Amino acid sequence: AWAVLGQLKQPRLCPSPALPAPVSVQPVLGAGDRSLILFLLTVTVFLSTLTPKFYFALTVTSSFISGLIFVFEWWHFRKYGTSFIEQVSVSHLRPLIGGAENSPPAPAAFSVGENETSRQNMPECKVWRNPLNLFRGAEYSRYMWVTGKEPLTYYDMNLSAQDHQTFFTCDTDALRPSDTVMQKAWRERNPQARIKAAYQALELNNDCATAYVLLAEEEATTIVDAEKYFKQALKAGEMIYRKSQNCHSQSPQHEAQLRRDTNVLVYVKRRLAMCARKLGRIREAVKMMRDLMKEFPLLSMLNIHENLLEALLELQAYADVQAVLAKYDDISLPKSAAICYTAALLKARAVSERFSPETASKRGLSTAEINAVEAIHRAVEFNPHVPKYLLEMKSLVLPPEHILKRGDSEAVAYAFFHLQHWKRIEGALNLLHCTWEGTFRMIPYPLEKGHLFYPYPSCTETADRELLPTFHEVSVYPQKELPFFIHFTAGLCSFSAMLALLTHQFPELMVIFAKAVSTVSIMGLAKVSPGFLGILRSRMK
Repeated sequence: AWAVLGQLKQPRLCPSPALPAPVSVQPVLGAGDRSLILFLLTVTVFLSTLTPKFYFALTVTSSFISGLIFVFEWWHFRKYGTSFIEQVSVSHLRPLIGGAENSPPAPAAFSVGENETSRQNMPECKVWRNPLNLFRGAEYSRYMWVTGKEPLTYYDMNLSAQDHQTFFTCDTDALRPSDTVMQKAWRERNPQARIKAAYQALELNNDCATAYVLLAEEEATTIVDAEKYFKQALKAGEMIYRKSQNCHSQSPQHEAQLRRDTNVLVYVKRRLAMCARKLGRIREAVKMMRDLMKEFPLLSMLNIHENLLEALLELQAYADVQAVLAKYDDISLPKSAAICYTAALLKARAVSERFSPETASKRGLSTAEINAVEAIHRAVEFNPHVPKYLLEMKSLVLPPEHILKRGDSEAVAYAFFHLQHWKRIEGALNLLHCTWEGTFRMIPYPLEKGHLFYPYPSCTETADRELLPTFHEVSVYPQKELPFFIHFTAGLCSFSAMLALLTHQFPELMVIFAKAVSTVSIMGLAKVSPGFLGILRSRMK
């Protein structure tokens, strides 16, 4: 090697001036060529001294490390929906190489009451209050006591705190000490601190309706106890509401107070109707909901009709359900999974009892069956996550307090209350099982173009992961392809494991193979330097 690099000159022995030295033309080596030759010769000598144990240890270590990377990548993709290596490359390496200027802005967080501009640009990603949300103390807390799992996320509870501050507070609260205490109570993060503040407000004013509301939601451990608190809140709320009506035209502050008192009264009556529904007094609950919708017709955005639909389905009053759908399943009104799937359930009810896939394939579908199948396709296009819960292909969890329309959170909330209604109608789930997957043939590219609705929003997965508990596996539509690095690490791990196995079984043969590969590699690299092989042979001689 030193001779090739020209660092060691060979001495001339017995030079003869009479005999001219033979003339040979050799390429002139540069510094880079010399370094390359020295490196290749060193590698060749090193590889020729390695034992089979070294190759076995090398392949086993490589397989183990790539396996760990593969497992971590798979876990990160299942939990967050992205590749960790890709995410790190985009967020940390791209700015270093100057790619941050052309990168698109990060998407805004989904929240209620913030970023109205983004909400107008993407109205389908708006988070809505769940019209059938459960009670904190009587249902969510009992679930946590039994299972040890937190059913609500911090993001979901934070949205509820913002809702309470919006619905139950106003600018004139500073004039009333009890309302001032409750204004602070809605901001408290600790449930015990909120309950303590509610009792302080009742000590200052025994007719503080919002204090009774908080105790009914969070302190009551049964629906019966919650109903008692809500009845006290109703008595106090009606009295305050009548006072606000008499003086609401005096100033803008009084108008704001009237809006607040109206919100409190509507909320209390609605929760009382839900208590009656949970306690089995369904006809009473239906009457309370109908009266509430007649008394406050402008508050349709609270989606009280969805509570009414569920109660009517429990009564099996399908004609009344159809009447409610005729009013609210309108093209100009926002849709929901409850409306779309209830419409599909009614049409499936007419044909599901006699429906058979074998018979339908022979004689074709009748007009009623075509209408039922089209209604199912319409519902599945609106929210494709629901069928897996109705068909019990995925396990249910307690629904969150907020939902994202067309998302997995809405599917959980709908199936949690309506699965029993689908089971009650004979053959309805069988018809759904036979037809729901046909929807995806009509919309092969759901993120680009829809059929009956707008293209499916791409933001649902991020918001649903914030709304649903961590122990729930979020449903993703359309299914994402596995990232490149998962395929790469899986292939690398498998290849390394195969080499380790072969090295363990055939050590001598694998050593010969490794040396042959190294020789071929050196021959390939030799092409980088012209005349490398000739110089190498002459110097080695």
